[in-house]
Amino acid sequence: MRLAEQQFRTFFVTAVTWSRRPIFRSEKMAHLFLDVCQDHRKKQRFLLHEFVVMPDHFHLLITPDFSISLEKAVQFIKGGFSYRAKKELGSNLEIWQPSFTEHRVHNAEDFIGHRKYIHENPVREGLVQKPVDYPYSSAANGQLADPMPPWLKPRSKAAKTQG
Repeated sequence: MRLAEQQFRTFFVTAVTWSRRPIFRSEKMAHLFLDVCQDHRKKQRFLLHEFVVMPDHFHLLITPDFSISLEKAVQFIKGGFSYRAKKELGSNLEIWQPSFTEHRVHNAEDFIGHRKYIHENPVREGLVQKPVDYPYSSAANGQLADPMPPWLKPRSKAAKTQG
């Protein structure tokens, strides 16, 4: 199996707040988190394809720039948010559980499945009736997200029947 070239790496990422505190129920905190993500996106540190900020965690579909590791990209987000929350909102809370989970996206179907998971997360949790009604998600804020990477090709019919 041929591995994807290093610059072509898209991931589904999840990180959880410290002790699962619902800090993102605060509109200020949720907006600040999205602002941190958009700031690093504008600096071209990564492409941000899909996102949802839940009360106590976030999910992203992200493609780090070829010169940046996934770990560094997540550090920009988590560390950047922690720094700004303390500086701008006066928060002294411990914000994040250590580490994060990730899944490397293999093809278009994998990407679409994770996009659906991200969009449906607020509905599954009973926060809204429809994904577009949740303000801290790419389902409602598509203009804040990058399109699916063109290198994520659909699986061939032969591969689907064998796998």
